[in-house]
Amino acid sequence: MENERPSSCEKGRSGEDRAASYLQSLGFQVIFRNYRIRGGEIDIVALDGEILVFVEVKSLPSGGLETLSYELGPRKRSRIVRTARYFLVEHPEYDSSLIRFDVIALDVPGLDETHHIRGAFTESGLA
Repeated sequence: MENERPSSCEKGRSGEDRAASYLQSLGFQVIFRNYRIRGGEIDIVALDGEILVFVEVKSLPSGGLETLSYELGPRKRSRIVRTARYFLVEHPEYDSSLIRFDVIALDVPGLDETHHIRGAFTESGLA
């Protein structure tokens, strides 16, 4: 069974590991990984200085910017925002923090291997 391909869960974890290492190399402090509530998940929650950043990680080796845009449609963004709100209620120590929603796209053809979109969207839509 040595030739088995990694599961999507293993690929996701590997991508999130890469993204977390990348963020830490930029000076971010990763405070949570895979924060989940019923109906939502945030891949990485980190501090960029005083800013609380909710990070969505996407690995799209056979996609492009159109695929990324599709993957982060209104429904997905709404789930991320709702999950972030719940996080803030559950963790009042960050309640007064400025927040930002970033996306890290991995292995997208035509982009850097690790493509970081700071402020990729806001609570009301794409930035």
